[in-house]
Amino acid sequence: IESKESTGEYLLQTSNTMSTPGASPPGNCKFAIPKKGRLFEKVNAMLKGAGINYRREARLDVALAVDLPITLIFLPASDIAKYVGEGNVDIGITGVDIVRESGVEVERIMDLGFGKCKLCVQAPVAKNITDVSTLAGGRIVTSFPDMTKEFFGPIDEEKGVETKVKFVSGSVEAACGLGLADAVVDLVETGTTMRAAGLEVVAEILETEAILISNPHSEHKDLVDLIKRRVDGYITAQKYVMISYNVTDDIMGKALAITPGKKSPNVTELADGAKAISCLINKKEVVKKMDQLEEVGATDILTFELSNSRM
Repeated sequence: IESKESTGEYLLQTSNTMSTPGASPPGNCKFAIPKKGRLFEKVNAMLKGAGINYRREARLDVALAVDLPITLIFLPASDIAKYVGEGNVDIGITGVDIVRESGVEVERIMDLGFGKCKLCVQAPVAKNITDVSTLAGGRIVTSFPDMTKEFFGPIDEEKGVETKVKFVSGSVEAACGLGLADAVVDLVETGTTMRAAGLEVVAEILETEAILISNPHSEHKDLVDLIKRRVDGYITAQKYVMISYNVTDDIMGKALAITPGKKSPNVTELADGAKAISCLINKKEVVKKMDQLEEVGATDILTFELSNSRM
């Protein structure tokens, strides 16, 4: 893949010679991931945990997976849905918002649980706008023009006006302060940037997060399924820990009610007649569950971190 930062063009090369820089070997499954930023860091850690390791040469936006016929393609997150939908790559990671804005047909394989935020209509706090319909017919600046037009369309039709939507690729929040817009449509995660620009949420358009998507006509269904299973196993391992403890028969019912497990607990009989219980519990509830087990009389309570899993 050849990167042209100034024009935003990314040329997928299909040379069958490994000596060509940026080439993907024929027959490889092409996997597009965000090339930089916090999303890249999250995805990179996830791939490593899922055992999808790669070697990437300096200044190249392509890398070959180790021990798997997969080519990693590093692209701006905003371009990934289009490349997957048009069949240039087989599978990719991007946001729900990007998929909706791109208007392409892709399969939503799984939600990844990070990159969560909301696409919102935001207006200056000083204007005290509580009804989003009052913005219809005005000027809206956004990086999501299609979804913005879709949102204001019914309102415009009802009021007999036309909202003027202008696309900008960055620094959307500055548009109102510069007098370029009456409101903006932008992503809100913590709200820090929005509040710093003197804006507030008037209406919510969409909840979004990072998702794994694939082209519905990909010829690499087996590898797409393998990637899904590996990622799912890693995500499960990040959500849960294994807890182990011992109980006597008279308190086992109470203990199992505290730790029913993700599916069901594993019960093993010990030499002294007691039972050893092991199961998965949510990481966020570890200390609370241990306290509750101790209160009902469980002993030898231990927890174990998971590095990966298959359920």
